[in-house]
Amino acid sequence: MKKIIRKTRSAILVFLTHKMALPSLKIIRQPNHFTYTQHQLMEFPEGSLGHDLGLFLDKRNLALLKHYARHDLKHVLLNYDTTDKGEACLQSFMLGNGRVSFPVIATVLYGFLTMPEYWKQMWESFRKGKKSTSFHHWKWNELLGEKTILLRNKIFYNR
Repeated sequence: MKKIIRKTRSAILVFLTHKMALPSLKIIRQPNHFTYTQHQLMEFPEGSLGHDLGLFLDKRNLALLKHYARHDLKHVLLNYDTTDKGEACLQSFMLGNGRVSFPVIATVLYGFLTMPEYWKQMWESFRKGKKSTSFHHWKWNELLGEKTILLRNKIFYNR
């Protein structure tokens, strides 16, 4: 029964994010100026954010969605996987880091209501976000050649 609940919960999360939120964001958000292809990402130097994003997508057999690239870059930088737990923790971190948006609040609320087994990790992620440097203003296209580890250090250690 637990397996059925988790599978259903995951399907609902994917539906809400990819079938509802993503199309809505494409309409209401400013145009995304992410200009690279997945192949071009792999041409960035090893250890760079661009290359690491390419590896992240390849490892999970995911396609680059240009209007979703900023979200995937946050997965890379913050080290959260694309699992239900990873999504809930990523958005909890973002909320703690001061990012208050409909997708963030909706995902955190959905995680809180349907994923009690991850509450502790979500709370820890929220607190980690509170303690970290805000990076919402970063210009992602300009950072793809930067070393991922240095960008992580700016987020986690430059307060």
